[in-house]
Amino acid sequence: MTTSLHAEQRWRLPLLIVVLGVLSCAAANRPAVARAGTLPVAVGSMPLPSLAPMLKGVMPAVVNIASKTVVRERDPFFNDPVFRQFFGLSSAPRERVEQSLGSGVIVDASKGYVLTNNHVIAGADRITVTLQDGRSMRATVIGSDPATDIAVLRIPAQHLSALPVADSSRLQVGDFVVAVGNPFGLGQTVTSGIVSALGRSGLGSGYQDFIQTDASINPGNSGGALVNLAGQLVGINSMIYSPSGGNVGIGFAIPSDLALQIMRQLIRYGSVRRGSLGIETQSLTPVLAHALGLRPGAEGLVVTRIQPDSAAAHAGMRRGDVLHALNGQTLRTPSDLANIEGLLPIGRAAHMVVLRGMRQLDLQAPIEPVPLATAAGSTIDPRLAGSLLSDLASGRRPGGLSGVALTRVAPGSRAAASGLRPGDVIIGINQRRVNDIADLRALLAIPPRRMLLTVVRDGRGLNIMAE
Repeated sequence: MTTSLHAEQRWRLPLLIVVLGVLSCAAANRPAVARAGTLPVAVGSMPLPSLAPMLKGVMPAVVNIASKTVVRERDPFFNDPVFRQFFGLSSAPRERVEQSLGSGVIVDASKGYVLTNNHVIAGADRITVTLQDGRSMRATVIGSDPATDIAVLRIPAQHLSALPVADSSRLQVGDFVVAVGNPFGLGQTVTSGIVSALGRSGLGSGYQDFIQTDASINPGNSGGALVNLAGQLVGINSMIYSPSGGNVGIGFAIPSDLALQIMRQLIRYGSVRRGSLGIETQSLTPVLAHALGLRPGAEGLVVTRIQPDSAAAHAGMRRGDVLHALNGQTLRTPSDLANIEGLLPIGRAAHMVVLRGMRQLDLQAPIEPVPLATAAGSTIDPRLAGSLLSDLASGRRPGGLSGVALTRVAPGSRAAASGLRPGDVIIGINQRRVNDIADLRALLAIPPRRMLLTVVRDGRGLNIMAE
C-alpha cells in the first residue's frame, strides 16, 4: 500500500527538514541542557547558581549530638513504709532515661571544640557526638551558660573540619543564610532563607540578641549552624516561634560574635563573668517625667540607686537621672538594661545617653565585673555534694530572678542523683525564700531532715527532694 502527499504537504516537508537542521546547529553551539524533567544546568550562557560547592565545606563541620539523662523518680506511695512492706517494694527511687537530639558546630579542629546550645546537653549524663563521616565519640562539657543558651563541648577526634566564623555584626536584614542541622533526628539537613530581623529579645528568660530567619529550623536543629553564602558561621540555631511546635518560618539564632565571646570565657574560666554599671532603675512614667522636669515624650529608666565605687558612679551619674539609651539602644524597661549589660564584654566602655532635667548628657563607663559569692555545695549540706553554687548578681538576674545558681553539677554526684542540673536556680528551701548563698547557709545551718528545693529551670518552677 502506498500513500501520497497533497501539494501543500509536499512543500512543507523540505521546510521542516531545514528547520530541524538549523535547530541542531544552534544546539551544538550552546551549553548542553539537562534531560527532560530536570532543571537546566544553564540559562543561555549563565550557569544556574547552586549552594552545593559551599556546603561541601560546611557540612563536615556540623555534627549530630545525642544526650542521655538518668532521672530518678519516687512515687509518693513509696514514702509510706506500710505500703512498701505490704507490696514488698524497694524504697529506692525508680530510674528512667531521657534522650534528646540536637546539633553542634566544630569551631576549632585542632582542639576539638564544638559549639552547641545549653538546652541540648543540660543535665546530660552521657553526650555522644556523631560526625558526618559516621564516627561517633563521647564528648566532655567544657562549660555552659544557660543565660545565653551556649555550651562548649570537646571531642577527642582527629582530622576534624571546622567552620570559619564571620563577623555577625555585619549582617543585614535581607542577607541570604543557610541552616544546617539534624531536625527530628533525620540526619544532616540543609534549609535556606534570609535574615528576617536582627537584635530580637524579650522571647523568654536570659540575655538575648537573636538573629531571626525564615530558614526552616525544627526540633533537632538546635545548636546547628547558620551560615552565610560564603560558608562562614554567622549564628548558632537556637529556637523557633511556633503555635504548633513545627516550623512556621520564624526561627532564631544566637549571633556568632556573642557565641564566640561566651565560648572564650567558658574555655578560660569554666563560667561566664558578667559586669554591671552598678545601678538600679525603674521605668519612666508620665508622672515621673513631669516631676523630673523632662521634655514631653521622654523615654528611659529612672536611676533609683547607684552603688558606691561602681562604673556609673565613676562616670558621674546621679540618682534621679534618666538613662535614655545604652550603646545606641533606647531603654524602656529594667529588663532592657539587664539584657544589654549581660551581653557587653567586661572592660568595654559603655556609651550612655542620660537625661538630667532639660539637659542631655553623654557619659562613658567601662563595664566592670561584679564579685559574686561562690561555694561548693558539700560545704553547705552533704545533699548538695557535687555542685558548685553561685549568687546571681543584683541587676544581672534574668526576668528579675533572685536565688542561687548551680553553675556545675558533677555527673554521678549526690546532687545529680537528686535530679539537680547545671543552670538550675534554687529560689527556696522547705517553702522559705532563698535570695543568695548567705540565705542558703543560714537556712541549712541546722540541717533539716527533709530538704525540698524550689528550683527554676528553663523558666519553669519545680520542686526537687534532695536526698
